[in-house]
Amino acid sequence: MRRTSLLLSAAAFLAASPAHAQDRAVVEASEPTDLAVTVYRDPNRQPWQELNRFNPRGFAMISETRTVTLPPGESTIRFDGVSEGMVAVSAIVTGLPGGTIEKNRNAELLSPGALVDGTLGNRVTITRTNPATGQPESEDAIVRTRADGGLVLQTEDGYEAVRCSGLPERLTFDRVPGGLSANPVFTIDTASDTGGTYTVTLSYLSWGFDWQANYVTSVHEGGDSDDLRFDMTSWLTILNDNGQSFANAEVMAVAGRLNVVSNFRQLASPPRAEPLRLTCWPRGSTATGSPVPDFNQYGESEESDAIVVTGSRIARDAAMEMAAPIAPAPPPPPPVVAGEENLGDLKLYRIPVRMDVNAQGLKQVMFLQEDNIEGELAYETQCFPWNAQPAPRPASMLIETVNDEDSGLGVALPSGQVSVFEQSALGEFWIRDVNLRDYARGQDVELPLGSSNQVFATCTWGADRSVNDWRTSWTAMQLELTNANAEPVMVRVQTSSPLQFEIRGVRSEIRDGLETFEIRVPANGRRVLEWETRPPQADDEKS
Repeated sequence: MRRTSLLLSAAAFLAASPAHAQDRAVVEASEPTDLAVTVYRDPNRQPWQELNRFNPRGFAMISETRTVTLPPGESTIRFDGVSEGMVAVSAIVTGLPGGTIEKNRNAELLSPGALVDGTLGNRVTITRTNPATGQPESEDAIVRTRADGGLVLQTEDGYEAVRCSGLPERLTFDRVPGGLSANPVFTIDTASDTGGTYTVTLSYLSWGFDWQANYVTSVHEGGDSDDLRFDMTSWLTILNDNGQSFANAEVMAVAGRLNVVSNFRQLASPPRAEPLRLTCWPRGSTATGSPVPDFNQYGESEESDAIVVTGSRIARDAAMEMAAPIAPAPPPPPPVVAGEENLGDLKLYRIPVRMDVNAQGLKQVMFLQEDNIEGELAYETQCFPWNAQPAPRPASMLIETVNDEDSGLGVALPSGQVSVFEQSALGEFWIRDVNLRDYARGQDVELPLGSSNQVFATCTWGADRSVNDWRTSWTAMQLELTNANAEPVMVRVQTSSPLQFEIRGVRSEIRDGLETFEIRVPANGRRVLEWETRPPQADDEKS
């Protein structure tokens, strides 16, 4: 009696526990009915660095809306076609009545190698060309080896290696082994008491994305340094390095530096697609080497005929198009411009129309197009006690404006590269490419243009300076500015930090952490300015 009760208890336990895991119905989620892709920049890429087209290190938040029909009880939902760079630990599924019991990321894709390994010991059909008749012949065979060391089949004639005869051969499989899919798959286990059809949203982070901003600035002809006008156009370049496309998606880009502490690249671990490695026995001789079969020569006549027919059809269609009357071209559609939104301390740029984010592709979208922006052409130089020298040095040139609506801007500018052009009677000329950092609304924007060949500065010490005076006591400094332009210019002079040196004899203000003053230099003229400087003194020494 005791033995019988133990057997009944064990049978009841097996029926109650493992059956739930083994008897779960497998449900295929529908194709996405709605997609949203929000791309974040590589947090470790500097503003002046371009995105890496072959190894992007940014990421994206992907949201997919799908429909599932669940039976009563527990079931496994398969989301086919997720991004191969999916960070599975970040995945969230909403809209299910019973929530999520377990989630899994399939680690192996359907590939020639995986197909052979999954069919090991089972029958396949091999089709090859009969060398005597030239006709294809098929027969059954059994796969006897895995895909990593050559493929050996067992036929009625014995064992033989595939693709070692020099003739075209192909294998036909009756089914796909379980657990393999041509696309990356994400699965979750859930439960529903009554079952039904539900609309669910799968959201997850994906590795292998990035974006950057590029600007084109065109300076108007005839402006002076105090009233400079220019046009600015900017494009968002979005990169998807994954093997999956996201069609008709709502696309957004987030600007700003994120504090990322997780290693998304390591967490992504994309699924594997095992190759098929074919190994044949040595043939030929040591003098001539082993011949390499050229499988492209078979079926060459059919391909050649197809090319001729296609070319004839193209030529005929082209001739018909030339004979038809030419209709006027429709006007081009207005450019699609991304809109700006706040996302906490970050900025979000939303593209107003849905777009395809293609696999292994770049997408460019305009997000800024402003004309006749008001600015100034500024000149800047430095005169520090430790870098004084009698040789003149060129001043730096900058385009300055204010990022507000009064100046013609008023939108957040993400960091990127700016190509500066100048308009002239002969067309536009490229000046240089400069780097732009992130600018918020209301900030002063500076575009460095390099060194001037018209404005020079000579920074020297006063005549009464001894060798070490400037390190201990008041020392006279002298700055000579020359301007070869046909109009006067304003030059901004930067001296040392107030924490390092005191200055007197000139009115200055703190700008970017440095004592700064401005001086106007007449057209084709010069200006000389003098002041004194010394290191900060202790209170007892000052008294």
